[in-house]
Amino acid sequence: MTQTVQGIIARTKGEPVELTDIVIPDPGANDVVVKIQACGVCHTDMAYRDGGISDNYPFLLGHEAAGIVETVGEDVTHVEVGDYVVLNWRAVCGECRACKKGQPKYCFDTHNASKVMTLEDGTELEAALGIGAFVEKTLVHEGQCTKVDPDADPAMAGLLGCGVMAGLGAAVNTGEVQRGESVAVIGVGGVGMAAIAGARLAGATTVIAIDISDAKLERAKNEFGATHTINSKDLSDDELTEKVQELTGGFGVDVAIESVGQPKTYRQAFYIRDLAGRVVLVGVPTPDMTLELPFLDVFGRGGSLKSSWYGDCLPERDFPMYVDLFQQGRFPLDKFVDDRVQLGEVQQAMEEMEKGEVLRSVVEFSK
Repeated sequence: MTQTVQGIIARTKGEPVELTDIVIPDPGANDVVVKIQACGVCHTDMAYRDGGISDNYPFLLGHEAAGIVETVGEDVTHVEVGDYVVLNWRAVCGECRACKKGQPKYCFDTHNASKVMTLEDGTELEAALGIGAFVEKTLVHEGQCTKVDPDADPAMAGLLGCGVMAGLGAAVNTGEVQRGESVAVIGVGGVGMAAIAGARLAGATTVIAIDISDAKLERAKNEFGATHTINSKDLSDDELTEKVQELTGGFGVDVAIESVGQPKTYRQAFYIRDLAGRVVLVGVPTPDMTLELPFLDVFGRGGSLKSSWYGDCLPERDFPMYVDLFQQGRFPLDKFVDDRVQLGEVQQAMEEMEKGEVLRSVVEFSK
């Protein structure tokens, strides 16, 4: 039977989000209903709200979530009722050209639920990143559920579902940071902080945090492992490059991670690296942006220019591992949670994130 629960939607572009009734259909053969325990407030949710993803309103927001499998479809084998899971938006298909080439981290046909959630009047909702988790219960494909240690706090474990994994994976998977290397991270919001923590976890010995906020830079150093910080607010691009080179023996970093998604900061990342260094773009640009670089510099500096999609992660491999590392005290998932809020406070939490006041607010649901 269908269920009616409370959830947060973006009904029209740029307008405040609203709390309303959501209808959850019976799961299809390979679908599951998950009772949400916690869901982080992410910049991607604001991008949906503001039309930066698509104009297919209304959206059911939320995607950085952990919860308990409540109901399963008749053909589900991947999870069982009662399993504690983190939701993901890379449920690999195993059949597309990326999967068949042995590159499932690029899966071009990831699974989503076979049915759609709706408003009470029948209006179909587009679930954010195929998840939609600012809701008491949600409907997803079984492959979107990754089982992790049930003792892990949902408010922290759920963050691996998007932003933390994006930054962490940008360093470890895409940037392939090695022991003893140097790394710079431009932009130290939630994703950037995760990239810093990931670089340290991978064994980088010099990790430079770059931002225009002294408060964020202080957190990057004291909580996430940056060895050096640079406030770039009043620096020219050349001055920034010189400061990075001063910290790296005059050469620049092995890996430069851009987590802002702006042409200006991408150019900075391009020039602050060493010859043959790697640039990783994990910040998400908007459709109107263009990038210009001297073609000779692209050739002459060598190295690689990479984009990191979801931290190039494989949820089944990565989520349980990083939850375990957190439980062992080796990865600071707890440091990302600045505030715990109720479902009706999502709009306020978004406003706080826009002001840069928090890394993550997390919506907690009654158990």
